[in-house]
Amino acid sequence: MMARMTVPNDRVPAAGLLAGLRQLTGVMVSQLAGLVRAESPSADLAACAACAEAVSELAVATVGSPGEKIDAGGRTQLRWRWPARPGQPTVALIGHFDTVWPLGTLARWPFTADRAAGTVTGPGCFDMKAGIVQLLHAVAALPDPAGLEILLTSDEEIGSPASRPLIEAAARRASAALILEPSANGQVKTARKGTGWYRLTVDGRAAHAGLEPEKGVNALTALAELIGRVGAVARPAVGTTVTPTLAAAGTAANVVPAQAWADIDVRVAEPDEAGRVDRELRALTLALAGARLTVTGGPNRPPLPADASAALFALARRAAHDLGLGPLEGVSVGGGSDGNFTAAAGCPTLDGLGAVGDGAHAEGEHVIAAAMPERAALLATLIERLRAG
Repeated sequence: MMARMTVPNDRVPAAGLLAGLRQLTGVMVSQLAGLVRAESPSADLAACAACAEAVSELAVATVGSPGEKIDAGGRTQLRWRWPARPGQPTVALIGHFDTVWPLGTLARWPFTADRAAGTVTGPGCFDMKAGIVQLLHAVAALPDPAGLEILLTSDEEIGSPASRPLIEAAARRASAALILEPSANGQVKTARKGTGWYRLTVDGRAAHAGLEPEKGVNALTALAELIGRVGAVARPAVGTTVTPTLAAAGTAANVVPAQAWADIDVRVAEPDEAGRVDRELRALTLALAGARLTVTGGPNRPPLPADASAALFALARRAAHDLGLGPLEGVSVGGGSDGNFTAAAGCPTLDGLGAVGDGAHAEGEHVIAAAMPERAALLATLIERLRAG
């Protein structure tokens, strides 16, 4: 049930809000450069902690507070909380500063601003460091931050194992959750599939591949046959995909592989599908005698249904219209985010309010610089209208 949010009466945006933020476009781009240069691959805890420091410094410069550093699972998470005024709803603003890019990516792909194209590029700029810059400027543009909770995490790209309790707690305290993940071609994300990650590990027996291969149990052969059956678990008609993504086997070219493994990416549009896929993957058996199968992993994020975002999306569309930004569109996407967790906790959620650009998780991801103040103004207006309720 999504009953905690009531749609307030529209309020005219503060005079000059968008114009004032547009004057800060150059500042936003410069601040984004600083965050991108603080590389933060999810697996590198020290790098993520250093990026958290960079985010805190930016927050001091924009909203006047470095935020609270929270150690969760050995990771640094950042949180800001401002008490609500009597009768005022709380709004949760959620994002992440970890990226999928390995340390050292900047050496070959530095942060670059293309003035002619009006874009900026660099690892993690689109997903989702530009969203952090926009969030902080939106909050700074408000008369005060009362009733806001900001949570920025360092493990979203690996499923939020450490930060999930913080995310769900923030959702339970809030009347609405606004997620600063990047947009989809300018569209906000009104629904998301649920996600699951699995690893299939096959153990066999090594032998010399030339002298006596018959004494081995070839784990690679067993896995290859199994992968051919994994696809049958998918149900595309209801939005369920089951996709092998990574695999490895063996130790040397002349050795029968004693072990092989494959990672499986699962996406579901319907909540019940996560349980069905889990049961069917765990029920898989091997055809090769002597080989043993181990299935690890499981469902990660539940789906974010369209009804969790409907009222917020309507409010955001009116805000975009009033700001003169043109029609705001929504889209359902296959990727998961922390918005899946906030919606599952019963909190109305609107996702994709971050950067406008393209190329998430791809070489050359980029942000449209002129859209940064526009999305900051949209976020600020949406927050004000929610708090007015």
